[in-house]
Amino acid sequence: MPAKLQYSASMYLALHRTLYVAFGPPNIGVFVEMGAILSSAVLVLLVRRRAGFWPTLIGAGCLLVGLVTYFAQVEPANAALKMMAVEAPPENWKLWRDQWEHGHALHFLFDFLGFCALTWSVLLPSPTAVDGSSRRLPTYDSSARARCSRRESAAADHRPRFPHGVAFRVSGPRPSFPGLP
Repeated sequence: MPAKLQYSASMYLALHRTLYVAFGPPNIGVFVEMGAILSSAVLVLLVRRRAGFWPTLIGAGCLLVGLVTYFAQVEPANAALKMMAVEAPPENWKLWRDQWEHGHALHFLFDFLGFCALTWSVLLPSPTAVDGSSRRLPTYDSSARARCSRRESAAADHRPRFPHGVAFRVSGPRPSFPGLP
């Protein structure tokens, strides 16, 4: 961005009209952004009861705020810059240039934060049943070891034991783990 701020008015306006043609409405840029926002909104609905819900919601919100920022800051500057004559721009062209550049920087910031939050939501562990199915989320039971001995607990209610002493209640047959009692 600092290099572009040093361009003359005619160079900046010529560059603005030729380099970024395919990104503004009604071209591909808006459809890509809308697809990302709609996909992340669907993802929010799909993970609403899982560990990644809040980062997914934050990510979708950041993408939405980024698009709102684009239409509030960049698009008005686009319209004003397109109306200016390349050879004789008005005196206030730098105000529109600065709004366009800073609006894009802010838009990028929100999109980057949204991407980071969505990536974080994917990296969080997703609880599943011990047998590998996702039919029911297990519940953490920290007091299981105190109530019963390992052998009684595992035999009585099919709670497999893990090396850390954590028990999960899972319906269905007891899976076998080699090397564990």
